[in-house]
Amino acid sequence: MSGLLTTLQESAIKEHCKTLHLPTIAGQCGRLAEAAEREHQGYLGYLDALLLAELEDREQNTITRRIKEAHLPKVKTLEEFDFAQAPQVSASRIKELAEGGYIERAEPVVFIGDCGTGKTHLLTGLCVAAGLVNELVEAKQQLQLRRVLGRWERYDLIAIDEVGYVPLAEVGAELLFQVIAARAETAAVILTTNLPFSEWTQVIPNARLCKALLDRITDRAHIIETGTESFRFRRTLEKRKTKS
Repeated sequence: MSGLLTTLQESAIKEHCKTLHLPTIAGQCGRLAEAAEREHQGYLGYLDALLLAELEDREQNTITRRIKEAHLPKVKTLEEFDFAQAPQVSASRIKELAEGGYIERAEPVVFIGDCGTGKTHLLTGLCVAAGLVNELVEAKQQLQLRRVLGRWERYDLIAIDEVGYVPLAEVGAELLFQVIAARAETAAVILTTNLPFSEWTQVIPNARLCKALLDRITDRAHIIETGTESFRFRRTLEKRKTKS
């Protein structure tokens, strides 16, 4: 056993850590004590290593939890995105967004393009996403709308994927507007759509509401066009040619 810790001391530390809900320290106290002694760090160095390990573990657990809560259909990274297949998308611009400054400045990000052009992949790579409108409508029916709206307002970033394929019922459109309006200039939104803004009345028939929603989404927004040619479809054709 390390000179910094006796077996009895290590056992006591583990019990205290369990009580204080510090699982990382409980699991690594012996190993880190040995490392601290080898490197002649002393008790303060050992304590610093313990706390750093706990913080790193909590940060990783937070990331894992948030990804799980996001209900992503599939976790994709920006490193996996093939910019060669999407020439209209600027890799440097996406890299700049990935640094997160738009979140601090509460600037919207809008990806516009046809199906298969990489919108959802880019959205997933930048942030977390969730079934916002359906949850709000259900909360309204259950008289829980205020509570759910409050929870969504606490998120630094929300993502709304594929606006344009399914028309929104009036109540859904109104609730979506309520969320977007509450976040205007205070928190970031990422949104993908297959429709140009001039055709959004297909999704939100109430022209006045549609205009007000677009006004807030596009204000100070990063608008990125991903194109009209589906590289998923092109990839399928290439595979068929290879087999032939």
